[in-house]
Amino acid sequence: MSNRINQIGLDRVVRLKWLDQTATMVLAGNDIASIKLALQDDLKDSFRSVDTTVRGSIDKTITILTKVWLKPPAALEQLRLEGLDLLTTLSRADRLAVHWGMVMAVYPFWASVAAQVGRLFRLQGSASAVHVQRRLREQYGERETVSRRARYVLRSYVDWGVLREAGDMGLYNACPLLAIDDSRLIAWLVETSLHARSNGSAPLKDVIGSPSLFPFRLKLVAPDQLATTSSRLDFLRQDLDSELVMLRR
Repeated sequence: MSNRINQIGLDRVVRLKWLDQTATMVLAGNDIASIKLALQDDLKDSFRSVDTTVRGSIDKTITILTKVWLKPPAALEQLRLEGLDLLTTLSRADRLAVHWGMVMAVYPFWASVAAQVGRLFRLQGSASAVHVQRRLREQYGERETVSRRARYVLRSYVDWGVLREAGDMGLYNACPLLAIDDSRLIAWLVETSLHARSNGSAPLKDVIGSPSLFPFRLKLVAPDQLATTSSRLDFLRQDLDSELVMLRR
């Protein structure tokens, strides 16, 4: 897992409507070739021109979309299938949480950016791109690639409606939190969060309140209920009021 955790991967803005469109086509039973063709046609008007560079950008965007909802790493296949099933039953707001969780699991860099944004919100009520990028360079190394791709992710958050640009360039404010009360979705989000962590485990209260889930307010669910809901999670009591949650091996 560690190699995937350390990869950045996201090199384009990921728009929510594109992910939802991709998932909808998967649920309709389309194969990967037909989905890629449909996305090629639908995305072309979202880019400024049809030259070779832009065509390359479209292809890279489609690679991200299909890796999330068609061809994730093998360890995430059951997560993907349950995520698709959740999309068929949940409200529009909860669907956003499903897309967020799946991107976070497939591309842990998404979770890393979110964690820095969430921490800054808790400290000062706003987040600046400069501060987020600085903290990510401390984690991933002093590379311009880190700063540039963090900007793509921040712009994606704005597109998803979970960040709001403030008056100053590169400053962001939080949008109202989305309440998540569905126990099955909460268990699934806990699992996606663990897949974005290097050791695949964490205290349950830290996962539920993780800054990487900053757009959401998750209801606190008892460990035994989560264990009943998801067969892919294990729990270990640490003390009287703390449970460790981990991915079942």
